[in-house]
Amino acid sequence: MHDYQAPADLLQDRIIMVTGAGSGIGRAAALAYAAHGATVILVGRTVSKLEAVYDEIEAAGHPKPAIVPMNFEGAAVKDYEELAMTLEDNFDRLDGILHNAAILGDRSPVELYDPEMWNKVMHVNATAPFLLSRAMIPLLRKSTDASVIFTSSGVGRKAKAYWGAYAVSKFAVEGLTQLMADELDDERHNVRVNSLNPGATRTNMRAHAYPAENPQQNPAPEELMPIYLYLMGKDSQGVNGQQLDAQPK
Repeated sequence: MHDYQAPADLLQDRIIMVTGAGSGIGRAAALAYAAHGATVILVGRTVSKLEAVYDEIEAAGHPKPAIVPMNFEGAAVKDYEELAMTLEDNFDRLDGILHNAAILGDRSPVELYDPEMWNKVMHVNATAPFLLSRAMIPLLRKSTDASVIFTSSGVGRKAKAYWGAYAVSKFAVEGLTQLMADELDDERHNVRVNSLNPGATRTNMRAHAYPAENPQQNPAPEELMPIYLYLMGKDSQGVNGQQLDAQPK
């Protein structure tokens, strides 16, 4: 998977949503998916960043993407449902979702953790992916081969001190992955759901979490794209409910 060589037309004619698409891993994935033929729905809170990714995709001659500005911190249930209706009107179905958007929150002991920040992190990192998935499942079921990737973390599989709500939210993401993988594994077998831990990657979030670390020692997001392409394409059919790592152990 880590050395996967994606065919140029791997995602031809597929409709794929990427959250947190304005920067970091989300941006890299959006560009990679578009380069392999997908129409990418760029979801994020900063319009200027989404527009920059949109322009990159268009300049490269890839399928024209769509921009969906959405701040998960304040989005309501009706916003997700309205998005689903818009996508159904424009695309009829959805072939994949990369749940990538997340916030770090505080790095502090539980006894000192700010409750408001806790609620914010849990909402953005766990509740928002639930609400988005809930609204999109009918569109995913209309695909003949759909893939959902939830972004996990090492601290979402084994918690470490001071990671607070971020760690707990990623444990919730792992639970949601398993729940959806089991629920959608029916006689149609057309929707698979997996979690993917990117590992230490050269992103702004990593820099905030580890300010003393030399970012150059970590791979750039673009270097992780083989497994992101593998999981979103047809070659990963049958891979469902798995906890995967983007970097070899």
